[in-house]
Amino acid sequence: MGVTRTPLIAGNWKMNLDHLQAVAFVQKLHWTLKEAKHENGSVEVAVFPPYTDLRTVQTLLDADKIDFALGGQDLSAHDSGAYTGEISGQFLAKLDARYVIIGHSERRQFHHETDEVIAAKTQAALRHGLVPVICVGETSEDLEKFGASAVPVGQLDVALEGVSADADIVVAYEPVWAIGSGQAATPDQAQEVCAKLRAVVADKLGADAAARTRVLYGGSVKSGNIAGFMREPDVDGALVGGASLVVDEFAAIIRFQKHVGV
Repeated sequence: MGVTRTPLIAGNWKMNLDHLQAVAFVQKLHWTLKEAKHENGSVEVAVFPPYTDLRTVQTLLDADKIDFALGGQDLSAHDSGAYTGEISGQFLAKLDARYVIIGHSERRQFHHETDEVIAAKTQAALRHGLVPVICVGETSEDLEKFGASAVPVGQLDVALEGVSADADIVVAYEPVWAIGSGQAATPDQAQEVCAKLRAVVADKLGADAAARTRVLYGGSVKSGNIAGFMREPDVDGALVGGASLVVDEFAAIIRFQKHVGV
C-alpha cells in the first residue's frame, strides 16, 4: 500500500464571517464533531478565515485545544517592505498558520494572478515553513479548447518550478466551471485530473513526493457528494467553499468516513 495520506478537509471561508462570527462558528463546529464522536486524527480539518479573523481563531484553537489547522487565504510573494495591503508569510507563520491557499481561481480571475506570480508565492510560503495549497483548474472555455487536465497540469508544472523534493505541499484541483454552479465534476472526472496532477508532482519532485502529497478536489463539494470523491484513489480530500460556512454540512463532510462507509 505504501504511504497512507491523511485526508484533508479544508474550509475556505472566502470573504465571510467577521472575527466574532468566526468564534461562534469554530466553537459550534467543534461541539458538533465532538457530539458525533468524530475521531480526531482520522481526517485533518483546516479552516481558512479572512485575515482579520486569524488571530482570534488562533487564540480560540489554542485555548480550547481544538484540533483544527489554521490557514491564510493568500500571501504576498514578498517577505516585507512597501507593499500596502499585502500580508507576509512571516506574519502567517507567527500566527501558527500551517497552510496558505495560493492561486485560488478567484485570485487568478479577479486579481489577474499569473502562473509566475503563483510560483513566487509558493516559494514565499515554503520559505516561512507554510504548506502551500496550490490551486489549479480550468474554466469551461479551457475545457472545450484544450480538453480535461491540460490547463491545470500546465499551471502546476509552473508552480512547482524550483520546489525541493522534500517540500510539504498540497495540490487542489478546482474545475472553475463547477465552482458555485451546484454542478460538481463527477468522481471519475476528478480522479482523472487528480491522477494527472499527481504525475506532475512525480515528474517535478519525485515518486516519494507524489506518494505523500495530498491532492484535493474543490468545486461544489457537499455532504451528499463527498463520499464519491473520497472513494477515488487519487483524491485525498476537499477544498470546500460555501458548504464550509454551514456547521452541520461542513461537519458531515468532515465525517464522510462514517456516514457513507467509505
